[in-house]
Amino acid sequence: MRTFGYLVLSLALLYSPATFAQEEDRTALTQEEKLKEQTAQDTYRQLNLFGDVFERVRAQYVETLTDEEIVEKSIDGLLTSLDPHSSYLDDDDFKDMQVQTRGEFGGLGIEVTMDNGFVKVVSPIDETPAANAGVQAGDYITHLDGEQVLGLSLSEAVDKMRGKVGEPIILTIVREGAEEKIEVEVIRDIIKIQSVKNRVEQKDIGYIRVTTFNQNTMPGVEKAVAEIKKEAGDKIIGYIIDLRNNPGGLLDQAISVSDAFLDKGEIVSTRGRNESDTKRDNATPGDLTDGKPLIVLINGGSASASEIVAGALQDHRRAIIVGTQSFGKGSVQTVIPLPGHGAMRLTTARYYTPSGRSIQAEGVEPDIIVEQAKLEELQGSTRTRESDLRGAITNDSKVAKKLKEEAKKALGKDGETDKPVDYQLNRALDLLRGIVLYGDRTQPQQAASTVKVTQ
Repeated sequence: MRTFGYLVLSLALLYSPATFAQEEDRTALTQEEKLKEQTAQDTYRQLNLFGDVFERVRAQYVETLTDEEIVEKSIDGLLTSLDPHSSYLDDDDFKDMQVQTRGEFGGLGIEVTMDNGFVKVVSPIDETPAANAGVQAGDYITHLDGEQVLGLSLSEAVDKMRGKVGEPIILTIVREGAEEKIEVEVIRDIIKIQSVKNRVEQKDIGYIRVTTFNQNTMPGVEKAVAEIKKEAGDKIIGYIIDLRNNPGGLLDQAISVSDAFLDKGEIVSTRGRNESDTKRDNATPGDLTDGKPLIVLINGGSASASEIVAGALQDHRRAIIVGTQSFGKGSVQTVIPLPGHGAMRLTTARYYTPSGRSIQAEGVEPDIIVEQAKLEELQGSTRTRESDLRGAITNDSKVAKKLKEEAKKALGKDGETDKPVDYQLNRALDLLRGIVLYGDRTQPQQAASTVKVTQ
């Protein structure tokens, strides 16, 4: 009996808690190894499937394709199926992209994406063939020279829109509010982008138009502010930053432009799949405008980098955002060169505004919504004027003649104005002037109340 007790005690010592833990660790390790082995087997099985499909296409596809063409199409299919902004860039596409970021390239002058199988115009670029032909943000391109777009990838559609300078292309467009399809002829040309333009409005308001974010944008903004200050001097009461129909561009340029109007605080954070990929960019001291009031104009064609600027200035309450909701592209693409094989554009992160909100698919909501109104003459109006009354006294004064002459200059054929009225800009100008006026009126009152309290 005592011998049996010793045996039990020996077994208990042999299988102590530490021993059980070691065996559990070995079991867990074995299961982990099995999982890795199983994953590797599944991967090889899928690669074998790809090899089978590759051989079938090479042997039985209706047209002969080279191995390189099949591989490139496979890679492009993999990337484009991830999201609308990931894609494969062959050598020619990669070179075009590098030229585009420098501000000069060939084409129509539109930023596009894919939506439900059709090419959707994010925005036309100012003073390009597409903009001059009347292409608008939000247009859907359904046919290119009569050929159906449905079924093409975005890169294939873009390739078809490219061509020799001077060659025309017919775009068939579906536009919201239009009952029928619109056909627009666009003449291909070399696109030279002046990323920043400026002028002085009403003698005391600086207007800065940013059309895209390329390598020249931040130097252009600095030059614009300097020219405005030189022209108007101390009269400047504030600035309007126009980001309408700005399709975006380089992230570092968007950060620099935001920093130009902020003294401190976060500008944007980019967050990838891993926490280690999170990156935050902060403003540095100094404001190009010396703290003057800012209004930022946006619309449905404002995307990506322009949304970063609008979101940062809005969250810091540095600017009032006016216009309509922006496009909603809140993802970051990294261009990864593939030596000898072009490059891949891969979505690697989302970006967030200083308050932590993601703009992806939501866009920036303006503080004050102002639609771009279209002024139209009412047909068949029965309103009676003084001049319609029988026996009305005529007015032949110099003032009346001058008004008539000015009206003739302002009106084109069929009563249309030669230059459309920019309703959103006009509202922004009124708002900025109102902010300054209100600030001027409240400051003396605050000072007076302070004096009263101290007495």
